[in-house]
Amino acid sequence: MKELTVQQLKQMQDAGETYQLIDVREGYEVEICTIGAEHIPMGEILDRASEIKKDIPVVVHCRSGARSANVINALEMQLGYTHLHNLKGGILAWANEIDNSLEQY
Repeated sequence: MKELTVQQLKQMQDAGETYQLIDVREGYEVEICTIGAEHIPMGEILDRASEIKKDIPVVVHCRSGARSANVINALEMQLGYTHLHNLKGGILAWANEIDNSLEQY
């Protein structure tokens, strides 16, 4: 599985690169803090796979990186996706290393 660090994602943002960012956390978690991703909860990901772009890199994140890794495995094995990247450490790493104003939970 391909992974990106939060520093690499920040560099992509700062450089204006094209990518899709997907948050697979639950709705109540997104209400606590967000980094501006499209919200597709983990339990809905396979049903909503048509919303995941196939022509650009896709970065998937959750709270710590575990759920997003499971989502990526499912999408790769069941639907053949090849351009997915797990955000290493998830939103917790983002809060610790990029934006410490985010509420952690």
